[in-house]
Amino acid sequence: MKTIEGKLDASGKTFALVASRFNDFIVDRLISGAVDYLKRHGASEENLTLVRVPGAFETPIAAKKLAAAGKFDAVICLGAVIRGATPHFDFVASECAKGLAHVMLEHEVPIGFGVLTCDTLEQAIERAGSKGGNKGVEAAQAALETLRVLEQI
Repeated sequence: MKTIEGKLDASGKTFALVASRFNDFIVDRLISGAVDYLKRHGASEENLTLVRVPGAFETPIAAKKLAAAGKFDAVICLGAVIRGATPHFDFVASECAKGLAHVMLEHEVPIGFGVLTCDTLEQAIERAGSKGGNKGVEAAQAALETLRVLEQI
């Protein structure tokens, strides 16, 4: 049986990172994790582009524009949506996830989903580099692995 797996080598590949400014004290940690991961796996600084958007709700439109441009091998989306006292959280988190999935399928460009959806600030801190790991790293890894798998299909 032939097995197709993604080699975790970012050498020569271009990546766009779309990061929300809202909750930037969390998102900045996700960015650092993703960039560190990509560089440790062979990406060069000149092949990384960071795009800042106001919030998670705006990440799909930026990701779509980047994917459609044909300049990037993968797009990594980073943000933090933290539940409040209103249903706003549900709408933002849901539409962000649906929008990014649509972009990935429409443009056939891997999207790393590193948008945290947490009930509390403490949960977000845990997932941005403390005991819960760094979801920015995981989003970069998923984008890279998916990219390398798609190259073989």
